[in-house]
Amino acid sequence: MSAPISSSSDVIDFVVHRGNGVTGLVQIGVESVPDRYIQPREERLDPSKLETQESIPIIDFSNWADPKVAESICDAASKWGFFQIVNHGVPLEVLEDLKNAARRFFELPGEERKKYLKENSPSETVRLCTSFSPQAEEVLEWKDYLTLLWVSESEASAFWPPACRDQAIAYMKKAEVLIRRLLEVLLKRLHTKERDRTKEYMLMGELRLSLNYYPRCPSPELTAGVGRHSDISTITVLLQDETGGLYVRGAKEDTWIPVPPVKGALVVNIGDVLQIMSNDLYKSIEHRAIANRSRNRVSVPIFVNPGPDTIIGPLPEVLESGEKPVYKHVTFADYFKHFFSKGHDGKNTIEFARI
Repeated sequence: MSAPISSSSDVIDFVVHRGNGVTGLVQIGVESVPDRYIQPREERLDPSKLETQESIPIIDFSNWADPKVAESICDAASKWGFFQIVNHGVPLEVLEDLKNAARRFFELPGEERKKYLKENSPSETVRLCTSFSPQAEEVLEWKDYLTLLWVSESEASAFWPPACRDQAIAYMKKAEVLIRRLLEVLLKRLHTKERDRTKEYMLMGELRLSLNYYPRCPSPELTAGVGRHSDISTITVLLQDETGGLYVRGAKEDTWIPVPPVKGALVVNIGDVLQIMSNDLYKSIEHRAIANRSRNRVSVPIFVNPGPDTIIGPLPEVLESGEKPVYKHVTFADYFKHFFSKGHDGKNTIEFARI
């Protein structure tokens, strides 16, 4: 590594304080992984622990209102917490354009990207970030991301970066329809319906699109693209590119199941919020991602979150049969704040809400 950023403090200054991100490190030609990115051995993905005989379900969503399709979705949400959907109504062209747009943004010169750092961004709805929570993490993650809060098409048109704006808007307009359908299916199993505005705000009051960029890494086996964690969303809808790199916690102790890219598919996973609301019927599952040695990797999740002031807890309909609540009621904003107050640590965040 070049002398000007040879120490850990120099790395933090260059990557975090000066806003270059890990993308900036790669662009200046870093040839080895800086110490600040090297994960302790127990947090690295052990190839011997991969469960390649198992795979998460792939579900045809074209007849989404069909009871058999709904049953497949709900069963996958209960058993796996993860599934892939095909024939979901978002055109392949929209998906491909979005992946290309994400790459285009992160291939911009550093000074152009920096216009969207917190201190520079023209809007609260647009923010360029690196790692997960750099101020709280002991080890940084090999990832930069642009987070885009979906408020309205007009707001996005005014403030989202030109390099990816049109493609991201086109995707969000299609994905919002899909998200409503997924929630309708999942809620029906809980004997509740996503119809009124109050329920909608509670489930999907905030849609946050994230363009995740994992630049090629000299030694990906030493690093984490994303450390092991469960999402804190209601659900997450993920578009991954053809490089792969996503792994889901297996049923056997300390095993990991790869989630292979399927052309045109979207990965859906249950978040902590829906596990809490369903009183553990649905499961949010630990997952992780690794970078690639030779190629830049892109993934694009939509985090479907409750509105910030929503009180989350087991839904009354779920407890009508006399089932005891496993979780107390907490404000989603407090849950969100707790999640980002520390590095990724598996499923530990959900303990914040457990009785």
